[in-house]
Amino acid sequence: MKTFVLFLMLMSALFSKEFHFPKAHFVASGGVHDIVVYKNKLYAATDASCLDIFDLKSHKKIKSIHLEKIVDFMGDSIDTTIFSVDVIDTKVMILSQGLKGYSRVYMYEHEKLSPLLTDANHLAITKAKFIDNHTLLLALLSDEIISYDIIKHKQNYRVDASASKFSDFALSEDKSQVVVADESGDLQLLHTKDGKHIKSFTGENLDDVFDIDYKNGIIATAGKDRRVVIYNTKRASAYYKKSSFFIYSVGLSPSGKSVAYSSDVHNNITLFDTQTKKTKYKFSGNKSPLSKILFLNEHTFLVASEQTMINLYTIP
Repeated sequence: MKTFVLFLMLMSALFSKEFHFPKAHFVASGGVHDIVVYKNKLYAATDASCLDIFDLKSHKKIKSIHLEKIVDFMGDSIDTTIFSVDVIDTKVMILSQGLKGYSRVYMYEHEKLSPLLTDANHLAITKAKFIDNHTLLLALLSDEIISYDIIKHKQNYRVDASASKFSDFALSEDKSQVVVADESGDLQLLHTKDGKHIKSFTGENLDDVFDIDYKNGIIATAGKDRRVVIYNTKRASAYYKKSSFFIYSVGLSPSGKSVAYSSDVHNNITLFDTQTKKTKYKFSGNKSPLSKILFLNEHTFLVASEQTMINLYTIP
């Protein structure tokens, strides 16, 4: 019996040494689908008809923006899921689930919530982000990309990124480019100004790309094929690392030198150097599939998942 207890203690010590755990938590109103940080505030899009806003330093919730519930096909009132959130200056953009597969886009500014696009616009938008103060980039389920003028309430352009179903997109830091991923595993790089195609990235992911990030010329993907792919657009090179499970989420540090990804069935996170390809650290403490990995700087990152807890990690 003593030998068995000693064995458990040794295994626990080894596990604790290998894995790093969250340093702080933020508790959201529901499962979290998207997070952004703007001016020391954390914005969390949930599946509970609610956008939560936290103080990044105190970890306390400042306020919540509530959306109206929707009616499902059975006639029941249910919570709406917020798919995307973004912030620029005083504007907060909220993309949520609408009726009959369509989406709704709201603008929240000066304590007022106003609809920008409704079910009547018949758009199945799955992701939206600001390009500038008066322009949104919208991605449809059909993999069409729309530049939308929020002042004039009109589309600047609408282009097909590919013939496959949309998965995710990531903007460059200056928002002049967007990388679009789809269920084929291929990536398309477009100009956000006019939607014109720049380049395709193919052959590395063999199935649906769940998540994508783009920092400092480095593109990272999270794939259903259990591959995390790193593209270096400056050197025109690419490689991938295999995982033991579907890779649901990926995030790059601001420099693009570090990448973190969900690496196993237990929702643990592996971080490696994108230049040397060397695994550096592993992180634990998430109880459900990850939805977002967001680096705050080179040494700190946030992890959101289908649970209410958003975890804050520091890199040793």
